[in-house]
Amino acid sequence: MNHTFTFTIDGVEVRGRPGQTIMQAADEAGIYIPRLCAHKELVPHGSCRVCTVFVNGRPQSACTQPAAPGIIVENETEALLAIRRSLIDMLFVEGNHFCPFCEKSGNCELQALAYRFGITAPQHPYLFPKRDLDASHPDIFIDRNRCILCGRCVRASRDLDGKNVFQFVGRGPGKRIAVNAKAALADTDAARTDRAVSACPVGAILRKRVGYAIPIGQRMYDAAPIGSDIEAVRADPHQ
Repeated sequence: MNHTFTFTIDGVEVRGRPGQTIMQAADEAGIYIPRLCAHKELVPHGSCRVCTVFVNGRPQSACTQPAAPGIIVENETEALLAIRRSLIDMLFVEGNHFCPFCEKSGNCELQALAYRFGITAPQHPYLFPKRDLDASHPDIFIDRNRCILCGRCVRASRDLDGKNVFQFVGRGPGKRIAVNAKAALADTDAARTDRAVSACPVGAILRKRVGYAIPIGQRMYDAAPIGSDIEAVRADPHQ
């Protein structure tokens, strides 16, 4: 029995299955919807809102909104592009992102999205927050200057590593990533092999002694923009 249904994204007919989100169905169809907090191995969170789409005229996060028969999804309108550019811009100015000498440069999803959307300079004023760095652990460190509060490390540590090393504390401008120890990261059971470390989309949680190991030109987004792997499915559905 065929349990699939169809809906449209920017006028393109997409096939979905019960239980799928709009983002999951779009990925299978080779339609890229930008995202930062979303990760294939993690429960959808809907916190970054970069994946905002219009569903029957209403804004929804594509990573959490279920796909449904006959819905009309807008993904690449000028209004949505403006929203996404503003969100990405704010993530840059609300932190301290030192892209030219960040170890994650070339592999950073935030940086890659900025390139994809043509953001070369911020439209909002820099806030220059004062944020700390925890390098107490022998193998990994946290640089909160780069943290975008996506929650990937929280969910990966809890759901994939079974450790609950990371968690949010504070509210509003004071919200930050903390660790489950009284003092520092070194006092936790975090390990360099933890999935929470690799889940970070930016340079906020990094392994020590591996920085700049990949030459310029061979980094993740040097050859093709972010989302190209998904869009390739649409170009060649048999791959």
